[in-house]
Amino acid sequence: MTISRTICLGFIAVIAVGALLLILPFSTSDGSWTSPIAALFMATSAVCVTGLSVIPDLGNDLSFWGQLILALLAQIGGLGYMTMTTFLMLLIGRKFDLQQRFAIQESFDRPFLQGSQNLMRSILATTLIFEMTGMFLMLIVFAQDFGFQKGLWFAIFHSISAFNNAGFGLLPDNFMQYQSSWIINFTVTGLIIFGGIGYQVIIEIYFWLLNKLQRNPKKFAFSLNFKVVISTTIVLLVVGTVTIFLAELNNENTLLTFSLKDKFLAAWFQSVTTRTAGFNTINIGQMTIEGLFLVMILMFIGASPSGTGGGVKTTTLRIISGCTRSVLRGDEEVILYQRRVPPPLILKAVAVIFGSALTVFLATITISLIESKISALPILFEVISAFGTVGLSMGNTVNAASLSYVFSPLSQLIIIAVMYTGRVGVILLMAAIVGDPRPSFIQYPEENLLVG
Repeated sequence: MTISRTICLGFIAVIAVGALLLILPFSTSDGSWTSPIAALFMATSAVCVTGLSVIPDLGNDLSFWGQLILALLAQIGGLGYMTMTTFLMLLIGRKFDLQQRFAIQESFDRPFLQGSQNLMRSILATTLIFEMTGMFLMLIVFAQDFGFQKGLWFAIFHSISAFNNAGFGLLPDNFMQYQSSWIINFTVTGLIIFGGIGYQVIIEIYFWLLNKLQRNPKKFAFSLNFKVVISTTIVLLVVGTVTIFLAELNNENTLLTFSLKDKFLAAWFQSVTTRTAGFNTINIGQMTIEGLFLVMILMFIGASPSGTGGGVKTTTLRIISGCTRSVLRGDEEVILYQRRVPPPLILKAVAVIFGSALTVFLATITISLIESKISALPILFEVISAFGTVGLSMGNTVNAASLSYVFSPLSQLIIIAVMYTGRVGVILLMAAIVGDPRPSFIQYPEENLLVG
């Protein structure tokens, strides 16, 4: 039982338990049994914080208990199986052995071998602070529209869903009715951004602020991970907002009839949510081709390492772009912010991009062969959304809930596999299947070949 297998099987175990609970009659509003494939799909979508659904209206079709199960599964999936396991061990007072510390390191993709218990406490405290803040802000709006009790539950559910980048919504039209609300737009996007940039970055921001408040004369040194994540996230948000605004400006089905303020709000909201959250304030299925392709690119890139989102990650994008820049300049090393990127990290980034693209390609081709009546573009969009754990869809309903519920059971199983692969990561999943690499003492001779 390797570390990668422990993590992968942990996600499967949580999905299985969630699916069994969603099958039971108390999970539905009419007391009916949920089909096994639908329950498995919803549990996978929640644990993998995707947001795709085979249930058109979660607010009406699921009971309170079904909605609560979805929220809990999204919370567990966002925090990660290893984080929750670590938290439970802290509660019962168990100490970490070396293998458990390595498992935490592998789960976060960073060498957190020192102070693992403090790290877990910081993560849980950070999650609670952000979700409570989001809940109170959204309660201001929801309490006026739905009453205090229902508004409170809506605020709790959507705060959990937003911070964990799950994208599940209880409103029939998602957030389309709140496309003009400053509170809803900036609360939801703020939760998505902070959940997606990763706990390491949030903790560094906290210590930087603490250093400023204490007026420490020693300059605070940000890590390379922080600089890459923050700069890349800002660029993607700005470029995404401007591009979506220009692409949809004259589209009568999306932004044309909006006021100038609402146009920028909608463009900003879509730019943020396409990076793995899956909420929408406009009809995604009615966007222009240019806008849809931009959304697919943003979904494929996704969030940042150790965050609650999916995708190939912002750091992978920067490493690959850094490789391209080095080749064009004739450099033999990849330099980011005056730091040299290790060759093994470059190889890992290339493997992530290739494995992710191959997964999307194979899933799209397979589903296209099965669903011959659906055109390729919506299928590609759905697959990228599943792999990036986003949850957006070009579905044929007004709220663009999901195409998944019109897919055949076989196609739904493929989407389930894609969501799972996107959440645990291509590299981690392959390591779990193949096993740990064996050390080799053989060095082969070097030889050039033509490239490009």
